[in-house]
Amino acid sequence: VLSKLLAAYANHPNVGGITVLSLGCQNLQVSDFEKDLKELNPDFDKPLYIFEQQKSQSEEELISSAIKKTFSGLIEINKLKREPAPLSKLTVGVKCGGSDGFSGISANPSVGYCSDLIVALGGKVLLAEFPELCGVEQELVDRCVNEETANKFIHLMKSYEKIVINAGSGFHMNPSPGNIKDGLITDAMKSAGAAKKGGTSPVVATLDYTEQATKPGLNLVCTPGNDVEATTGKAASGATLILFTTGLGTPTGNPVCPTIKVSTNSNLTKRMNDIID
Repeated sequence: VLSKLLAAYANHPNVGGITVLSLGCQNLQVSDFEKDLKELNPDFDKPLYIFEQQKSQSEEELISSAIKKTFSGLIEINKLKREPAPLSKLTVGVKCGGSDGFSGISANPSVGYCSDLIVALGGKVLLAEFPELCGVEQELVDRCVNEETANKFIHLMKSYEKIVINAGSGFHMNPSPGNIKDGLITDAMKSAGAAKKGGTSPVVATLDYTEQATKPGLNLVCTPGNDVEATTGKAASGATLILFTTGLGTPTGNPVCPTIKVSTNSNLTKRMNDIID
């Protein structure tokens, strides 16, 4: 999964080039990463520089070479020119974190309305956080375009829940203390609001973590509900922009995918205006 994740980030349209630092004897070998990258994109042609510490003369030599090569790559990348693109080229990940009692009333439905507009224009929308969809499964199953997509969603939900239970927890543990304090007292209540980010469009595909979104329309992506892991997974599946709603506040962004923070209430916007867009 880690190898596919890094390959997806390397292939991401917002990434111009890649510098890889490797120890040499780690579990994820460079050859595995290169294999997954080639499988993902046989025509991959971005600058890719790999430095393995156990093959270097010294740490100083390794770092010096990596910095020089990276800057030479930046010179080539800076020759690229921005070009206009239609909205159908957008892949938008929708995310909520630090949710409050207003999330399902204000910000999430607003993002859902935007999602429907993007889908109507031929773009892709990624709705993830499977623990946050516990309690609204039937609604999403009913919206799936075919039985295969619905069955895959149910399979991934059940598999995820099994892993969580084996770890000594469960989907019922999903609402955080902050969620509960602000009125989201059950997983189903939290999920009802979270699902609204996906609007009302049909579900065209269900994707596992790092699986690429290829079909225009609303895609379900199996990720944890945790902010960092979820935004990371959306970018790996191809999100070029993330709409992130919050009511209690969270600074989470993403290093390769612009993340627009949407507040559910005015007080948060005033209190944390450095992170709210």
